[in-house]
Amino acid sequence: MHNKTIADFVLARMPEIHFGAGKLSRLPQLLRQKACRVLLVTGSASFRQSAHYGKLTQALAQADIHFFQVSVTGEPSPAFVDQTVDRYRDESLDWVIAIGGGSAIDAGKAISAMLPHEGSVRAYLEGMETKKHDGRKIPFMAVPTSSGTGSEATKNAVLSEVGAHGFKSSLRHDNFVPDIALVDPELMLSCPPAVTAACGLDALTQLLESYVSTKASPITDALAQSGLEHVSAGFLPAFACGATDIEARSHMAYAALLSGITLANAGLGLVHGFAGPIGGYSRMPHGAVCGTLIGESTRITIETLFENAEKNRTALEKFARAGTLLSRQSSVSLRNDCDLLIQTLQEWIELTRIPRLRDFDITQADFPKILDKTNGKNSPAELTRAQMTLILEARL
Repeated sequence: MHNKTIADFVLARMPEIHFGAGKLSRLPQLLRQKACRVLLVTGSASFRQSAHYGKLTQALAQADIHFFQVSVTGEPSPAFVDQTVDRYRDESLDWVIAIGGGSAIDAGKAISAMLPHEGSVRAYLEGMETKKHDGRKIPFMAVPTSSGTGSEATKNAVLSEVGAHGFKSSLRHDNFVPDIALVDPELMLSCPPAVTAACGLDALTQLLESYVSTKASPITDALAQSGLEHVSAGFLPAFACGATDIEARSHMAYAALLSGITLANAGLGLVHGFAGPIGGYSRMPHGAVCGTLIGESTRITIETLFENAEKNRTALEKFARAGTLLSRQSSVSLRNDCDLLIQTLQEWIELTRIPRLRDFDITQADFPKILDKTNGKNSPAELTRAQMTLILEARL
């Protein structure tokens, strides 16, 4: 029997979720209306070059659904959102459907949110907002083709500009949670190994950071643990033989979906504190940033927590539980299980050859401006600037 009192919590709304292999064929019926007008937002090439795209467009035509299509290359910028909204505002769209990775889904989410509004999306971005969004949007469906960001279950769209004054910032409102999330693991079979690894470690980072977050709740804990179990089952097989292993893809698609739900409700930690500034100053993909930093960030965070183990026991027990879940080994002791987590993360990072910071021209000279904008978010340990520098140096 559990004697601990359950702390107060709030669970945000979630999309209507349709999960399973082959679910893409159900998309026209899910729109719930005939003769509607749809904007498809896709990534730059991979989905449109697949057989799935031809089947989908044929099914839309047969259902008398008129569609437009726009592609986003790389992570979406405010300019891309503004240009797309200006182009399609007068087309009387009934739905926006984003099919792709996190970038495509974030772009579609922002376009959906801005179609009923005049002016630039920049005015509504966190940290630079001059207007408050009222939540009105065009109905939005998210269809992920990779297992990473969990954006199909979140209320924010991340937009960025890269450069000396670059930024990554969110357009956020409770109403921006997709109306429908259609998660079809078949769409992920063609995801190449390097992208599979980076996206998978992004989902893992989100699950782990939300699990140990200072804002975690019993529900997010349960979901995060389930997600970590499925990462353990699916990550390495998806990386090694993801083109043929639908079971592995299903494990990772489910884990990524749960990571979106947990981050939306429990928040994230230091790795995502790093990710915003790094993404603003360089073109390093978000998943690669998370993948390259999660091992060293976790190691130093655990070391810091052990400096006062009794005070930090709850967080350490969660890190230890994550260690046994990911390594699939039995619990031995708090210290051993935490070490298992660190070891497993390091092994996966090395095995999948996640890029280092220098691979995207980030140098030690860039560290001060990155650190100036980095914060630990909801991390259970408050690290010093010197400790955060060590994390970056280790992955340079």
